[in-house]
Amino acid sequence: MTKASIQAVAREAGVSVSTVSRTFAKPDLVLPETRDKVMAAAEKLDYSISRSAAALKSGQSFRIALLASETITTWFNANIFAGLDSVLRPAGYDTVPYPMRNAGERQAFFADLPVRRNADAVVVSSFNIEPAEVERLKHMHVPIIGINIPSTDGFDAGVSIDDRAATRSAIEHLIALGHRHIAFVGGETIVTSMKYSAEARLQGLLDAASAHPNVTVTHLQVPRNEMEASAVLNAVLTAPADVTAFCFEDDQMALPALFRLRQYGRQVPQDVSIVGFDDLDLAQAVGLTTLHQDPFAMGAAAGQMALDAIAGKPIEPAFQQPDAPLMLRETTAPPRA
Repeated sequence: MTKASIQAVAREAGVSVSTVSRTFAKPDLVLPETRDKVMAAAEKLDYSISRSAAALKSGQSFRIALLASETITTWFNANIFAGLDSVLRPAGYDTVPYPMRNAGERQAFFADLPVRRNADAVVVSSFNIEPAEVERLKHMHVPIIGINIPSTDGFDAGVSIDDRAATRSAIEHLIALGHRHIAFVGGETIVTSMKYSAEARLQGLLDAASAHPNVTVTHLQVPRNEMEASAVLNAVLTAPADVTAFCFEDDQMALPALFRLRQYGRQVPQDVSIVGFDDLDLAQAVGLTTLHQDPFAMGAAAGQMALDAIAGKPIEPAFQQPDAPLMLRETTAPPRA
């Protein structure tokens, strides 16, 4: 089937070729009734404007790069991507994910970017970037938007929850219930320049415990791989006997532990209390007490920030901090006497 031409769309709509071009390139300059006629004709003829042609004319790539820690398939990253796409796609931009598993991959991205010029804005999710990388983007006039970033230095805008304060509130809840021996279950610490939210969550626990001299903290580290669920269960089952509450780095760890503990005859919350982080859909269904965050909404907010930055519009407020409330459900209770 032959692709419809811009001339055919112009004839169908009864307008000039330049009007069709303007409708796609600068729709705000076209009268609504004219724009509707052009779009109806384009849909009827299955016409689509060439993205590459528009890019050459504007000097834009119409792509937004998403730099995400871990893979794009995690619950958090998938929702960040969906939130970005919900705002960027209607505006004519593609969201291109770049999983950053280590500092080397991050450095390679920034080294290649000036040559390829393949992003009009960069969204960085859940880790920090180096000052030299910030300067490279600034020199290229590429806006940098952060999501759950450790520091706002060098970023044009961002949206981040306070992981540290959120976890502190969860631990204070456990302490108020009477727990004095609490374990934090998280991924293995890797020496790297990449900084993840997990570090702030552990620090939140330590902050809360430091205010109570009679509270002890055990840090249980597990590998983040295909054997994670089994490793988490083993860590919990072999934890010191005096531990009465477990705070997990995320629900992805907490939920399997909750199910498996019950299989092993450990009652939750009668024997041990469990707190997660994220509030996955399943968390509410099974009654998991957890800290809530909305990565889809954060992604959508970051997407609008990116569009405003590209257009040179002021972003107010430039840095947003959504709440991360503790969802009290059925997996926390006072420890056995």
